[in-house]
Amino acid sequence: MSEATPAVGRRSATLEDVAREAGVSRATVSRVVNGVRNVDPAIQEAVRRAVASTGYTPNSAARSLVTRRPDPVRRAATVALVVTGAGEDSPEGPGAAVFTDPFFGRVVSGVFAALRPHGMHPVLMLADTPASREQVVSYLHGGGADGALVVTTHAEDALPAALLASGRPAVLFGAPDAALPLSYVDLANRDGARLAADHLAARGCRRVVTIAGPSGVQAGRDRLAGFRDAMARHGHPFTPAVEADFTHAGGERAMARLLAEEPELDGVFAANDLMARGALAVLAEHGRRVPEDVAVVGFDDSSAALSGRPLLTTVRQPVERMAEEMTRILLTRLADPAARPTCVIFEPELVVRQSA
Repeated sequence: MSEATPAVGRRSATLEDVAREAGVSRATVSRVVNGVRNVDPAIQEAVRRAVASTGYTPNSAARSLVTRRPDPVRRAATVALVVTGAGEDSPEGPGAAVFTDPFFGRVVSGVFAALRPHGMHPVLMLADTPASREQVVSYLHGGGADGALVVTTHAEDALPAALLASGRPAVLFGAPDAALPLSYVDLANRDGARLAADHLAARGCRRVVTIAGPSGVQAGRDRLAGFRDAMARHGHPFTPAVEADFTHAGGERAMARLLAEEPELDGVFAANDLMARGALAVLAEHGRRVPEDVAVVGFDDSSAALSGRPLLTTVRQPVERMAEEMTRILLTRLADPAARPTCVIFEPELVVRQSA
């Protein structure tokens, strides 16, 4: 028995503890625990002894490993859908945006679509406070779920790194702010913003502004940078921008400020559809016709794009397909714990309607 073993008794044992005890890699332990074939019998025996001595029992598979008897009912894998940063500062309380922002509803729809054929359903967890983030990590570390699908809009979110340290597989919606060996799906956000800029320039807009997303969110930074870069290529050295929070009210506030600062504006790019809808409301209040006086382009192609008149010209982000792919990546990792992290980048598409 190794010197590290006594410490294991003071907390839940992990795959890393078993690996150290058996003198093998974490990936090898995962393969043995999950019943993957083609593992040397001597190594299997070493892992079984290490599982028994450390008390590592996260699920029925591990219990079967120790007893060498198959569990009569082997449970399906459990997946946690973790949402963090969804309205953390909202007056309605942490997590409010999960129920009001169409983006999160589309993510949930895609996750359910991918899990349903496997007879699985996700456990929804909101992680918008330090305490709730610790609860998520503890829940996963203790075996409450076999892996996590993580959707975060929280600036400099520490949760992805904490999940990585927990040893549980996790896949992110959106690239992490820090360089981490975690799988993720994302959109080519800069390219999407360039599509919006090219469209406004082609319409002949000369005084273009943008309602940017939060600077602490990678997608917000990328959409602003991509839009400004494309406008510069069209001869506009500087594009005025006001940062908002991806909400309808945030779009209203930003549009009112931009109108005050740039009263002759004739083109608006909003970094999501909810903010674009807020901009449309303010433009109407000020007697500006859309698209005759001001052309407006949103981003996402969510239900908000079709929720009023004019119908919104927007950049399509295939959120449902992205969520399905995120789930597929996690299921692949659960089936093969030794699989290396991967990423899939989706391409945006401009959808032209009535507003531009």
